[in-house]
Amino acid sequence: MRSPTNLGRGSIGFNMTPMIDVVFLLIIFFLVSSHLARQETQVAVDLPDAASSDRPAEEDVRRLFINILSERQILVGSQPVEPERLETLLNYESRRSAGGAKERPLEVRIRTDRTVPYRTVEPILLACARSGIWNVKFAVTSGKR
Repeated sequence: MRSPTNLGRGSIGFNMTPMIDVVFLLIIFFLVSSHLARQETQVAVDLPDAASSDRPAEEDVRRLFINILSERQILVGSQPVEPERLETLLNYESRRSAGGAKERPLEVRIRTDRTVPYRTVEPILLACARSGIWNVKFAVTSGKR
């Protein structure tokens, strides 16, 4: 009886293609997500001064940035949103935060120019309250310049 030989076969190795694909996808994901995260707060807004300020401790929350540039221009993140559509968006984000046990609570951070009148900010606060979002904060600069 003849014993089989393995001389004709190549060496056994690992297929690295799937691992390389996953690594490239992760790199692309992190590049895009970091770009979007930076873009949310890069809108040039002349923030109001605060008389006193304490830097809050970093919390494990999802932040939704609402930028108010003029009386009728509202940006959520970096996307323009009509004031009439804002409450629908806030309702969706509120339900999404309350959806699962793993979801983090939602915080709305309002960034507004110091010249924008309160009548522009008030409907946003009311929309947050109607959507069940109570964690609303205003972005300000410290009074010490």
